Amino acid sequence: MVSTMRISGLASGMDIDKLVSDLMKAERMPLDKLKQKKQILEWQRDDYRSMNTLLQDLDSYIFNNLTLQSSMMKKKAVSSDESVVTATANSSAANISTNLTVTKVATAATWVSPAASSYTPSGTDTTLKINVTNGDGTSPTNPVTITIAANSSLDAVISQLNSNSDLGITVFRDTQTGKISITKKDTGAAASLVMGDATTASFFQQLGFTGAANGTELTGKTAGEDAQFTINGLATTRSTNTFTINNVTYTLKKAGTATVTTTTDTDTIFNAVKGFVDKYNEIIGKINDKLSEERYRDYQPLTDEQKQAMSEKQVELWEAKAKSGLLRRDSILSGGLSQMRLDVYSKVSDPTINSNYDTLSEIGITTSSNYRDNGKLIIDETKLRAAIEKDPNSIYQLFNANGTTFDTKGIARRLRDTIKSTIGKIEQKAGRTVWTNQQFSIGRDLNQLNSQIDAFNNRLKQIEDRYYRQFTAMEKAINKANSQSAYLMNAFGGGTK
Repeated sequence: MVSTMRISGLASGMDIDKLVSDLMKAERMPLDKLKQKKQILEWQRDDYRSMNTLLQDLDSYIFNNLTLQSSMMKKKAVSSDESVVTATANSSAANISTNLTVTKVATAATWVSPAASSYTPSGTDTTLKINVTNGDGTSPTNPVTITIAANSSLDAVISQLNSNSDLGITVFRDTQTGKISITKKDTGAAASLVMGDATTASFFQQLGFTGAANGTELTGKTAGEDAQFTINGLATTRSTNTFTINNVTYTLKKAGTATVTTTTDTDTIFNAVKGFVDKYNEIIGKINDKLSEERYRDYQPLTDEQKQAMSEKQVELWEAKAKSGLLRRDSILSGGLSQMRLDVYSKVSDPTINSNYDTLSEIGITTSSNYRDNGKLIIDETKLRAAIEKDPNSIYQLFNANGTTFDTKGIARRLRDTIKSTIGKIEQKAGRTVWTNQQFSIGRDLNQLNSQIDAFNNRLKQIEDRYYRQFTAMEKAINKANSQSAYLMNAFGGGTK
């Protein structure tokens, strides 16, 4: 576009720039309205996304604390004498008492060199071959092969032996006696280290194991032992001191007798359910606040010029009013909350649930009688604890029954379905931060407004140029008239004495 030469009001004496600026204020009013509409849509989009964040927060809590059996249905295993045995139980363990008499705890095999090490670094690489049997009788791929680099120091050799996971040994050298000690990392009577060839035997002879020979067990051995114990009258052994029987993991400490009692961890279930109620109340409270916010239509988004005329605090207070009520009585959110209330209050018809505990009210969770609470839940903690202690499985199934219909689905599963559906609807309306505007309805409206704003800006530029052309023409006409007047005055008055 060819720029228009602009002439200031030298001839007329008028402030042309101010005149044009004042005229353009009126012309820009429709543009300001478009920009305000755009700002409101952006605020509304952000409000919707903040609601989705709340819903996702509730969904995450439900998943992590109510739906995972390993999280909610925890069991406690208590030993009558933890110096003899300790225990932990997973969520599938039965609530029983188990008697253990420990005769012997498992120990690891050790090898101590009868002589001090006479190791000297070799000028060439040395390949060791060792056949390994673990304490439980299993073996890695044998032989275990280790290459000792040329000129490796004794400390480097020991470090290399310690770091090999297939060997599974701990090696150290006593600096006072010069002897080498090797301990198998795992316990059990079956552990062994057998020399795989003559080179390996010769290498261990240098370490002080003078009797080392190809094809035989490393000398200086003290054999490991299996744990020996009796559990509920059954005498048995294990290669390790930690083992699992019937979903309970026992760790033997020393010889002796103890009773391990496994029970449901009612505190964990109680805290999970109470935490859910607190989170549910928090989220629906915040959403209801948004749905009931007052809309102040007289407070439109401020233009840049209006902001410049106000203090920072005034702008903040004004925008708080302008942003208020953008989700007032929103149908997506109100519909989602209504369905969530139905999810929570409806009976769960599942055969795995005790009929005495198939609704929240039966386990001590009811709706607030105050209508202003908008469906918040109230807990009778005594009643809830009693229900958990009496039938923890039914409480778990009340939330997690895996039915195919609404009536047979647990409360947690219903809620997650509703949350997913509501989030999806909101995303169609307001999108995600990683989406383009074209992927959601508010974004498409913003694209359309941006196009209108660009077109209007172009139009305003043309109008402004037109005003300047008109005032320039006026200035030229005035200047010409002034020139003619001066000429005439000179022509008629020049001869007057």
